[in-house]
Amino acid sequence: MKSKKMWLSLMLVLVVAIMSACGSSGDGTSSSNAGENTATTDDGQPKDGGSIIIAVQDDPKVMNPIYAGDRVTLTIDQSLYAPLFNVNDGKKTYVLAESDSFSDDHLTYTLKLKDGLKWHDGQPLTADDIVFTMDSILDEKQHSSSRSQYVFDGKPVKVTKVDDLTVEFKLPEVSAAFEGALVSFYPIPKHIFEGEADIEKSDKNNNPIGSGPFKFKEYRPGEYVTLERFDDYFAGKAHLDSVTYRVAKDPNAANLALQNGEIQMRMVDTQDYNKLNDTGKFNMLTYPEGRLQYMVFNLNVPSMQKKEVRQAIAYALDKNELITASYSSADFAEPAPSILTPDTLYQTDDVEKYDYNLEKAKQLLADAGASNLKLRLAYTNTNKPQTSQALYIQQKLKDVGIEVELLPMDGTAYGNRTLDMNNTDFELSFGGYIMGYEPDAYKSLFLSDAAYNYSHYKNADFDKLWNEAAVQIDETKRGDLYKQIQQTVANEMTVYPIAYTKAVVAVDNTYGGVEDANPKPVVMLEDLSKIYKK
Repeated sequence: MKSKKMWLSLMLVLVVAIMSACGSSGDGTSSSNAGENTATTDDGQPKDGGSIIIAVQDDPKVMNPIYAGDRVTLTIDQSLYAPLFNVNDGKKTYVLAESDSFSDDHLTYTLKLKDGLKWHDGQPLTADDIVFTMDSILDEKQHSSSRSQYVFDGKPVKVTKVDDLTVEFKLPEVSAAFEGALVSFYPIPKHIFEGEADIEKSDKNNNPIGSGPFKFKEYRPGEYVTLERFDDYFAGKAHLDSVTYRVAKDPNAANLALQNGEIQMRMVDTQDYNKLNDTGKFNMLTYPEGRLQYMVFNLNVPSMQKKEVRQAIAYALDKNELITASYSSADFAEPAPSILTPDTLYQTDDVEKYDYNLEKAKQLLADAGASNLKLRLAYTNTNKPQTSQALYIQQKLKDVGIEVELLPMDGTAYGNRTLDMNNTDFELSFGGYIMGYEPDAYKSLFLSDAAYNYSHYKNADFDKLWNEAAVQIDETKRGDLYKQIQQTVANEMTVYPIAYTKAVVAVDNTYGGVEDANPKPVVMLEDLSKIYKK
């Protein structure tokens, strides 16, 4: 019974990552075994052959899963690389793994791989690759953002090879977060990267060797990434011959290409839902994505270092109005009180919600001695909801005497600036993330030295709360710690939660297998091997 409770507290839908470059929403509508192709056409048989073109907003950062943190890279990596297992709707489905188990003391986790696994170059995928990948993540010189997920109270997990198909993970202490973190673990090939001083900057990432249903074919920066079917994929060949991810930064041009049949799938803005749905050409997938859209205060800038100023800005905004302005309808988003999303364990609404209060905002600014504030708000220039939010905030803050300069930026430039730990180019910025069921995944966004801590808020006591919660196995005590974490962020107002959003994905009606492909946060569809041309 103890093991069952442990497992229930370990579920994680998807990590990291990511992150501020992510956008939109979704929980899976179905869960399918990776070894079965169950999609059918009207005659009972899926058709093999053909291709699909999927629009993405930018180039991938680096086609290597131990560094993937943005939506585009995660989406492409989902087809290039295979995970150990997936978790959908609380159900675990093995992919590369055959089985896994904890020792009675929950300090040793044993994982067994399926036999006959292959990398895209034909080399066997074995326990050596699992050990190498984990060691690379834990190597501080490789600066993987996933490292914090496998370090507990300052001590890293140790992984050893038992035999060619079996590995053991030794935990420094019992952790309720470890197994959930493995949902985001995608092995990389040891025989390709061994000896690389800096894996992230290695030229070998330009011709990636993965283990997923599709293998790398061609990449033209600024244009597209094309993958082709991997015939030796352990779970059976994909139906499609190829998948192309086309870079389409302009959403209006992308929608036109979608309607003209030049592309066949893309994540669309909620403002475009009715227009595309009315054409009758698309399967419009709308689902909660477990995503938070937020505004962050950059504490590197002196004017943002007073808590009262940050709180005043929060009180000066009407969150319901902001959501309507951003997403057209409350059907596509709901007000967010917490930094944890509703699908995350221990999420609570019992935090300061900062209901619109103009007089309180003015009083807080007066108490802080802040007047004639001029702030810069940065956002991605092709993101329609962010553009609407920026315009609303600019107008609303005028009511409390704050002047806001809008800084629309190219997505790549915006991502680079937010990742600069010393960034002082703007006081306010927008972001979004999908972190999944396991709350420990969020600490990569909030620890003092975390790469994705865009507010640059540093607090040793706050870090201690995150580290204690990661290893606390008493459910009540663990819940109390995460409640304190959520209340701390709300009280300090380093991040202003805006909305829990839904994803809208348009798929051309000429394609089948969509439900079996499993709509999923960040990546649109989890398993493109299930998609077929009708």
